[in-house]
Amino acid sequence: MKKTFDFYVAMFLAKCANKSLKLLKRNASYFPGNLALKICPKFLAQVDKPGIIIGVTGTNGKTTVSNMINDILIDNGYKVINNRYGSNMNTGIAASFVENNTLSGKNKNDIAVFEMDERSTVHIFKYITPTYLICNNISRDSIKRNANTAFIADIINNAIPRNTTLITNGDDPICVDLARENNKIYYGIDKLDTDTEKCENIVQDMVLCPECGTKLEYEYYRYHHVGKMHCQNCDFKTPNMNYEITKINYEDKKITIKDNSNKTEYEYSMITDGIINIYNMLAAITVLKQIGLSDEKISQSLKKTKIVDTRFMVDEAGGKKIVLHLAKGQNPIACSRAFDYVRKQPERKTIILLLDDLHEENEVITWLYDADYEFLNGENVEQIIVSGRRAKDTVVRLLMAGVPKEKISLERNEAESVRKHFSPQDIESVYILYDLYSIKERDDVLKEVKTILEKQ
Repeated sequence: MKKTFDFYVAMFLAKCANKSLKLLKRNASYFPGNLALKICPKFLAQVDKPGIIIGVTGTNGKTTVSNMINDILIDNGYKVINNRYGSNMNTGIAASFVENNTLSGKNKNDIAVFEMDERSTVHIFKYITPTYLICNNISRDSIKRNANTAFIADIINNAIPRNTTLITNGDDPICVDLARENNKIYYGIDKLDTDTEKCENIVQDMVLCPECGTKLEYEYYRYHHVGKMHCQNCDFKTPNMNYEITKINYEDKKITIKDNSNKTEYEYSMITDGIINIYNMLAAITVLKQIGLSDEKISQSLKKTKIVDTRFMVDEAGGKKIVLHLAKGQNPIACSRAFDYVRKQPERKTIILLLDDLHEENEVITWLYDADYEFLNGENVEQIIVSGRRAKDTVVRLLMAGVPKEKISLERNEAESVRKHFSPQDIESVYILYDLYSIKERDDVLKEVKTILEKQ
């Protein structure tokens, strides 16, 4: 699209704002893009873009997958524009172009990798056509933000350009049903020993076939609606995978990925052993192979990467393991996945819950009853410490899940809850589960935990 006068004005003033904010040591991830779009509403249409654009959307894992792709591309010499440190809405993407393009709007990069909020795709795709769009999952999220899965799937379906290749999780039937007319590449994980005949979760977001309304039949469940399924009345089913994990070796931290187009297999080192992050790895590897990187190059670069500390981190103090795991308040599926990860760790443990979503007011507590708190009712859980504004509601939910009252400690202040109640004598590990917007509180709690453990 030809650049208009208001585009040049928008780029100039947005670059000035970007520079000023950086001099003031302020976050320039949102405002410059917002300014550019207000001055020139078609800024994203007119700015020059790289030949390859990778979008990453979905309910959970957007940041992890985007960062993984960025790190591997940069490690292999590509010049990448991304919104890694900014908003995942249209304003954040505009700010990324302000930061990376020239004053005249010229592109200087080989590839763009953009994390995209699901609801913002309708605004982004008006002006940007991704070469590839990754959708790792669609599941129940905050009712206030995202309503329900059908609402989000409908937004993506109505927004996605016809020429975009969709790379999606073939084990997630909601993802399978997306963009029926687009070229699609599926990835998935073959049957695991931990898969079950019945769904163990409270929430199962797809029960009926989206094509004919018949109840879906599952060969096995992995979690929630993810697994292997088929419709008994029509041809809707789990598709054949283009890329498939055929083996997970938890002891050696290895996964084997089969490329079904050429029947080759390659062994990768796992970054972490949680099933969600294994899916995240597979999503990143799939798109990187599509743009031409070899298994060898991807594998070597993956060994240098790790999940960002705001998502997952392992620490140690006093000879005891400390695991910090993002759980996302108001998001029952993210919490259930974190709870499931914790319950499958065999050691005796204390669990500290910091699940208030401090980004929003917390009037809506229905998500507590969609999250699988029952997973925390284990014999190897010695203690659960709960804090925050909604701590009493969380305690009620734990009691309803069958957790013995004597195992639960309650304190409104996060750091104070550890100082008053943390008892490390009979445990081997501590799991701190926290919301995305409670990183400061997480760090305060971690400091208190380490202080107590080091004094043992």
